Amino acid sequence: MFRFPRGRVMDEVRPTSVPQAHGLVPLFPPGLQAIYGECRRLYPEQANPLQVTAIVKYWLGGPDPLDYISMYRNMGCPAQDIQEHWHYVSFGLSDLYGDNRVHEFTGADGPSGFGFELTFRLKREVGETAPPTWPAELMQGLARYVFQSENTFCSGDHVSWHNPLDNSESRIQHMLLTEDPQMQPVQTPFGTVSFLQIVGVCTEELQAAQQWNGQGILELMRGVQIAGGPWLITDMRRGETIFDIDPHLQQERVDQGIETEGSNLSGVSAKCVWDDLSRPPEDEEDSRSICIGSQPRRLSDKDTEQIRETLRKGLEFNSKAALPPITSQRQSHERPQSRKDSLESESSAAIVPHELVRTRQLESVHLKFNQESGTLLPLCLRGRLLHGRHFTYKSINGDTAITFVSTGVEGAFATEEHPYAAHGPWLQILLTEEFVEQMLGDLQELNNREETKLPKEYSWPEKKLKISVLPDSVFDNPLQ
Repeated sequence: MFRFPRGRVMDEVRPTSVPQAHGLVPLFPPGLQAIYGECRRLYPEQANPLQVTAIVKYWLGGPDPLDYISMYRNMGCPAQDIQEHWHYVSFGLSDLYGDNRVHEFTGADGPSGFGFELTFRLKREVGETAPPTWPAELMQGLARYVFQSENTFCSGDHVSWHNPLDNSESRIQHMLLTEDPQMQPVQTPFGTVSFLQIVGVCTEELQAAQQWNGQGILELMRGVQIAGGPWLITDMRRGETIFDIDPHLQQERVDQGIETEGSNLSGVSAKCVWDDLSRPPEDEEDSRSICIGSQPRRLSDKDTEQIRETLRKGLEFNSKAALPPITSQRQSHERPQSRKDSLESESSAAIVPHELVRTRQLESVHLKFNQESGTLLPLCLRGRLLHGRHFTYKSINGDTAITFVSTGVEGAFATEEHPYAAHGPWLQILLTEEFVEQMLGDLQELNNREETKLPKEYSWPEKKLKISVLPDSVFDNPLQ
């Protein structure tokens, strides 16, 4: 899978037989050279670092999207509470070659490839003479996700990993992403490249980032030397969360931030389904078949685009929340055609022409979530809807999507008169502030993240709404 050479690794790169999009192939690919130049700026004395190399490159059919991961020794800065650490830098999420072997060459004005590379800073343990190589596999795993889903990462994003990053017994089991504190964006002949740093976090810190926002938690961590300090260096042996170290952070910063600012998490990929209980299931004209084990209509490109925009909009600090109009046209010049929409699944090509999929008003709906998704319902209600925003669950098992909207969101096809509305497999649910407050009281036990006995069922007969929280096995084995 990998090899770990020392010496002049970078000088071994010699693409020869693939023509470049705009000229002859240089001995040293310009995209690679630009990133390596930024590394040389930071580490002039480490011209030939230890480097993980994919034995079979991705563009030759190999499984690992990152061609190289360089590993540097950073001495830190004790005067600024910056510990000595290992610094990892990826090569491959951006366009290294400019000849369409991996990324479509679209010019120098936009992003290069996906527009970013990953970095990671790991505390150097006493006596370590070489960097551990497990972060390379972690970075390859994140890169595989990006290549397969074509979802890109942004500063403040979180990654729910649910496993110690180094496969030990560590409490560091999830990740936040932020700008690397030292590496500056670089301009290459194939576009711009920024550097996103992976920051290992505990479960409680991930949950706080979801309830509030990733940037806020990262800022708190910068002020706690044990939790990473100014450069957010990951310590896999850290046994305390920032809230264990300083209990006032939860009450005075996080809870207050949630109350005043809400959450900037606008949606998640989830295990979820919904049923339209308005009609009997034998009605073939009813496209309610979003329930497990059925084959719903697939999302059209326009619906997929709107859901994508729904999530993107929620990550920005807008003065007024708005869903883009469902009749808006996709502009081909907005981004390369080779990039799928960030929420588009492999099967989301439209089966039914968009104009023939009517928006349907539903009388009664049943929502089903797994436990992890269910525990985010209070976040959806308190952190989003009470602040006039929206929140989307996008199924990881298909094209199903559930978007909760408040009365302050414009452009939704759910209205106060018809609060449940569906467009193919996309359901929108409009909730008034009064009903949100009622639901928060009824769903209070979901704030407890500990394992509870499932299934759980919540029902509001007067609103004709039912929510079930079910075991993962129901979603993983839909025919059982």
